[in-house]
Amino acid sequence: MLSKRLIPCLDVRDGLLTKGIKFKDNLNLGDPVEAARRYYEEGADEIVFYDITASAEGRGIFLDVVERVAAAIFIPFSVGGGVSTVARMRDVLLAGAEKVSLNSAAVRNPEIISQGARAFGSQAVVLGLDARQVPVSPACPSGYEVVIDGGRTPTGLDALAWAKKAESLGIGEICLNSIDADGTQEGYELNLTALVAASVTVPVIASGGAGNAEHLYEALTRGLASAALVASVVHYNQYSFASLKQYLRDKGVRVRL
Repeated sequence: MLSKRLIPCLDVRDGLLTKGIKFKDNLNLGDPVEAARRYYEEGADEIVFYDITASAEGRGIFLDVVERVAAAIFIPFSVGGGVSTVARMRDVLLAGAEKVSLNSAAVRNPEIISQGARAFGSQAVVLGLDARQVPVSPACPSGYEVVIDGGRTPTGLDALAWAKKAESLGIGEICLNSIDADGTQEGYELNLTALVAASVTVPVIASGGAGNAEHLYEALTRGLASAALVASVVHYNQYSFASLKQYLRDKGVRVRL
């Protein structure tokens, strides 16, 4: 059995680490490079970095920040935001990332997934999937709709159907974020997470809503997730990675201490 992973999420806006609730009311929290270095030293398994306004602003990602983070850590590093072409994917990987996260661009042009997988390998291509709960309908039978552009644009796409399609196109991993739970610290959206994780064969990272160690345990067990993304609980020094991992180990979850 593979070890479960704990992954801090660094949302970056205008070069600064930021955190909001349900993609709104963001507060700036300082230098993302220093945060990445601290989490690496504390025992994070990977780092996820999102330039959260790049897609909405129609620009490329801040490669200088990517380069600085990559130089500060020695664990896998995934980058997303404003990556809309294979050439931009290459730029991000050359800047030091091991993985590129595709979100809005993949919805608008699904073939970028297969193009990226052919060029760099599926292991380097992550689907960032932001979803919100909606009434069940013929268009959204799962009851979850894909939203893009940093939570600004509803797509009408069913989240489960999109996850399956992305897998068929060659995605290597899915980072599944619940907009309804994001930043609330009230727990992950376990129904959504388990629904997607049970329907695909690639690893699923649970994202959105972690407020305590028990929430991580639930996501990695009941939610069937391979990894859990955390933000507020570590950004605001509520937990260290050592304490989170020890809690999970004590509960019988296999993690790397």
